[in-house]
Amino acid sequence: MEFFDRLVAYKAAMSLAAAMLRQGIISERDYAEIDTIMTKKYGLSLDSIFRTIT
Repeated sequence: MEFFDRLVAYKAAMSLAAAMLRQGIISERDYAEIDTIMTKKYGLSLDSIFRTIT
C-alpha cells in the first residue's frame, strides 16, 4: 500500500470512530485506543502530523 492509500484508510477508519464517539457508542478512551491501533495498522508514526489525536 502506498502512503496516500494508508493515510486515506486511516482517516476513513477514524471518521467512523469519531461518529461513534459523537453518538455516545464509544468513550474518549475507546477512541484513543482505536486511534493507536489504526495508527499502527496503517503504518503511521505515533507522532505523525496526520494523526487525529496526539
